[in-house]
Amino acid sequence: MVRGEARTDAILDAALELMAATGYDRLTIDAVASRAGASKATIYRRWPGKPELVLAALSRHGTAATAELDTGDLRGDLAQAIIQMRDSLASQDGALILGLLNAMRDNGELAEHVRGQVLSAKRSVIGGLVARAIERGELPDRADHELASEIASALVFTRILVTGQALDDAEIARIVDAVVMPVLTRDAKGRQKS
Repeated sequence: MVRGEARTDAILDAALELMAATGYDRLTIDAVASRAGASKATIYRRWPGKPELVLAALSRHGTAATAELDTGDLRGDLAQAIIQMRDSLASQDGALILGLLNAMRDNGELAEHVRGQVLSAKRSVIGGLVARAIERGELPDRADHELASEIASALVFTRILVTGQALDDAEIARIVDAVVMPVLTRDAKGRQKS
């Protein structure tokens, strides 16, 4: 890895770690520079301000956290995708998301960027799984991957960050079978395909 890439990684990692610890509002470029062992000038040459730095860090993190899934069938792929969501939220990502939600309320530009960039990346994971399942003939052409993704994400978010209900692998399999697969396998009129 060239030195510039290592420096960039250190800065983006520091931004995420500090945001998880302090929240978006209390995150400072000074603190990021100190933790990353970089100068403020180095940071400002790459990112004009805190919102751009945080978005770059989140974007890179979201891409890195999404491993390629291919268990051979849609049901297995969905379960693995939801397990990745769960594990991600149960780690540092939960604190990041809570910090972001609070900041998004007060910063419209940040909210728009997070919704447009970060959330669309999450949707594309299930979208990719669904596209592959359509190619394999497991799903109808009009499978609603956006609704399935929203439901899966909401269930994981609620269980991990709000209610604290169990979300072990068996419960994830139940959610896939009872909720996600029925959404994906219904026809355009809302009827289940057999």
